[in-house]
Amino acid sequence: MDLASKAGKHLQLKESFERHTKIHTFEMHIIQAKENYAGNYRCEVSYKDKFDSCSFDLEVTGKIPLASVNGDGQDDAGELDFSGLLKRREVKQQEEEPEVDVWELLKNANPSEYEKIAFQYGITDLRGMLKRLKRMRREVKKSAAFAKGLDPAYQVDKGGKVRFMVELADPTLSGFIVYKYIFEHKGNQRILFINNCTMTDDARYYVTAGDEKCSTELFVRDPPILVTKGLEDTNTYVGERVELSCEVSEDDANVKWFKNGVELTNEPKSRYRIKVEGKKHTLIIEEAAKNDSATYSVMTTGGQSEAKLSVDLRPLKISLALEDQTVRLGQEIHLKCEISENVEGKWYKNGQLVEASDRVKLYHKGRIHRFIIASAAVDDEGEYMFVPDAYNINIPCKVHVVDPPKLHLDGLGEDNTVTVVAGSKLRLEIPITGEPTPKVMWSKGDKWLTDSGRIRAETYPDSSCLVIDTAEREDSGPFRITLKNEAGEDTALINIKVVDVPDPPQAPNKQSSRWMRLNFELCKETTFEPKKMIEGVAYEVRVFAVNAIGISKPSMPSKSFVPLAVTSPPTLLAVDGVTDTSVTMKWRPPDHIGAAGLDGYVVEYCFEGTDEWIVANPELTDKTKFTINGLPTGSKILVRVKAVNAAGESEPRYHPQPILVKEVVEPPKIRLPRHLKQTYTRRVGETVNLVIPFQGRPRAKVSWQKNGSPIDKNQINIRNTENDTIIFIRKAERSHSGEYDMKVEVENLEDKATIDIQIVDRPGPPEIVTIEDVWGENVNLSWKPPKDDGNAAITGYTIQKADKKSMEWFTVIEHYHRTSATINELVIGNEYYFRIFAENMCGLSEDATMTKESALIAKDGKVYKYPVYDDFDFSERPLFTQPLINTYAVAGYNATLNCSVRGNPKPKITWLKNKVIIMNDPRYRMFSNQGVCTLEIRKPSPYDGGTYTCRAVNELGEAEVDCKLEVKVQNKLHW
Repeated sequence: MDLASKAGKHLQLKESFERHTKIHTFEMHIIQAKENYAGNYRCEVSYKDKFDSCSFDLEVTGKIPLASVNGDGQDDAGELDFSGLLKRREVKQQEEEPEVDVWELLKNANPSEYEKIAFQYGITDLRGMLKRLKRMRREVKKSAAFAKGLDPAYQVDKGGKVRFMVELADPTLSGFIVYKYIFEHKGNQRILFINNCTMTDDARYYVTAGDEKCSTELFVRDPPILVTKGLEDTNTYVGERVELSCEVSEDDANVKWFKNGVELTNEPKSRYRIKVEGKKHTLIIEEAAKNDSATYSVMTTGGQSEAKLSVDLRPLKISLALEDQTVRLGQEIHLKCEISENVEGKWYKNGQLVEASDRVKLYHKGRIHRFIIASAAVDDEGEYMFVPDAYNINIPCKVHVVDPPKLHLDGLGEDNTVTVVAGSKLRLEIPITGEPTPKVMWSKGDKWLTDSGRIRAETYPDSSCLVIDTAEREDSGPFRITLKNEAGEDTALINIKVVDVPDPPQAPNKQSSRWMRLNFELCKETTFEPKKMIEGVAYEVRVFAVNAIGISKPSMPSKSFVPLAVTSPPTLLAVDGVTDTSVTMKWRPPDHIGAAGLDGYVVEYCFEGTDEWIVANPELTDKTKFTINGLPTGSKILVRVKAVNAAGESEPRYHPQPILVKEVVEPPKIRLPRHLKQTYTRRVGETVNLVIPFQGRPRAKVSWQKNGSPIDKNQINIRNTENDTIIFIRKAERSHSGEYDMKVEVENLEDKATIDIQIVDRPGPPEIVTIEDVWGENVNLSWKPPKDDGNAAITGYTIQKADKKSMEWFTVIEHYHRTSATINELVIGNEYYFRIFAENMCGLSEDATMTKESALIAKDGKVYKYPVYDDFDFSERPLFTQPLINTYAVAGYNATLNCSVRGNPKPKITWLKNKVIIMNDPRYRMFSNQGVCTLEIRKPSPYDGGTYTCRAVNELGEAEVDCKLEVKVQNKLHW
């Protein structure tokens, strides 16, 4: 039969543990034994898979009356009993198991155990007990007056009866006095009884016979203090006042309190206060904390009681939630929330913990928490969340940082005017900023420009370009550029000025009728060449005939004519491009064209080392750029250009140096747009159209790979041009996600770039939603993340509940980030099912995972579920944490070798030299302190050199380390 169920007033079971010796003591106390208690008893001990037991027999016999003696003579000391003087019939007394003699225990015990024995056996005056013990240890001389004196000490329970007796050596001796009482003698014996002993009878008693004195000590022991009303299990919330009360059998009894086996003291600075009111003892905790959850016990001399205290967090309510914010770049971000409890918490941004810094300020005052960033940056955009400590709840919000768009026109000058020569190409690039990326619109007058055509607008993440392929004079005028995003807009006017050669002048009017003589000497021929005429002025000529008689009348005037001259040579002749078979030249028009105008240009070239000039263009070209084709690769040519008009060819303009017919290599460079430098995300079904510009000459070779393998052109379209490459996916799928590697090659040069494309979709449902615990009005749920996250990070979960009767679903928590949650404030008596949706950037999962079982919110009292803790195994085989190192020592000077080891049980350390154990050698000293092992070699000689090994062994294994010691002999100087 298990005696634990019978423990009570007559049977008490105690257990104690000595920390220093690590010995468990189990005691069984039987109060007022009865005959039916006799029998065989067995004590069983088990630990893990080990078991042991021992048995003994208990025999119950009749009680033997104890000898008693009087106290120190006060009126209320007790009741006198002279029944001992009456004549009694001798009764054969039965032997009885002697009671525990506290006095003998004290005389044989260690002084450090006095206080424990006093508490166990109810001795309250510890100081007086020690004084009496010291007196009793004195040597007692043999008395001539007393044949049998008093015993050194007597012990009696409070309310019991004690008997003192002395026997005189001479019955006729007079003057026999017992201080406190005087008795008549009975033969040689003197007997005194004290009934109903009280604590005032606890004193020293003396008996005087003649000149001799005999004394003894009487110890009155309090009966064991019993716990009449035990402790009760208590559930409370953090911050509440807790009172654990019990009642004992005596007023103002000595009681000890324990928390998880550790004694609690009533110190002024302690969180625990002990209150005593008569028989009622109370342990008070003013403000309960989470770590106050424990097993509390109270122990008296005759019993003990224990109870469980469970301190839970008070249900948290959100008084003021965080609000989504949209702030401009550089403005303050101020997030504020208020909760119902004054608890600490942590801030998270996109799931990452945010710590306080110079930029980020975190404030906590009472129930209000604040998050402040004085100057917002683009990187501060994201999803923020506040999580109170120790609560399965979070308060989320979103912060969107916007930057008003801005045009950077610093390079255009004050009037924003750009001049371009007619016929040339204009590419005007305007840097832009803004977050999010602004929408760019170009217009001229009422007409909006598109991204195609001769005049078009090209837009990039950080710039916008106005492109005019062949500028015409009609293109002159103001162009308006406008930027727009949700933060605002910016606009500017840019003046485009197209310059060209002037139109030919109108026919001149006849301005004068005055005739001027051209020759002062007579011309005998019928032809004449006028000199020093003004170019561009209309002239008429008439001729006079002269003979000896005189001058004839003038002839009819000739038709009007204008003197013309060739132009000046073209200017700024330069090489525009070179290939393996062609050379492209460009130049500027002549500085002086003249009245004859300009009909075109003639381009000529000759090979280096020859004087034969070859006309490259059989027909005149009116453009200022020409390509000479059909040249042999590697040759060198000289080039010149002439301007031609009605007056003829101008002086040629020569290129200053020979030109090598070989294409100039321009290293390839990929101009990856800024938005492609990070992960490019699109949803399933959307179109992917990426344009990546690059440069390189001669024409670069472009190749693509996806995750290291060639791209399937049936699913992904790649189009390459001279200056850019386009990757196009009409309808994106999850399989299109991956890293796309782009490589641009020019001869043996190359440039690479990687674009990370992520095609995302809704996630799958979470896995295995289970109900972990149900208590009160609360249910604790846990689940696992979904197998399919939709190729995007899981941003949260949505939890819904449904009553079993209606199965109508209601949302309880949204945007929840953890995989376990506690649902509060459920209706008592209802039975609930729960389901959970996963959420990512695309939205909620299409399906939800529902609990297989329902949670019944019972109407009965709360049931506390005790946590189960597994014992931690501290056992460990030896392991050297710091090895020995090779050492050089000097002969005659002490050398030390050090290493460190750990292990449990504590390993035994052995030192070896050349694999031989070092034992009882006075030249070596070995130390071991806190795992640090040291071997000291006193005044070593070269003979002490060798390999030293430190070996550590315990019951789980062994380990060893070694090193080499070399002893060098000092060089001595000889004079």
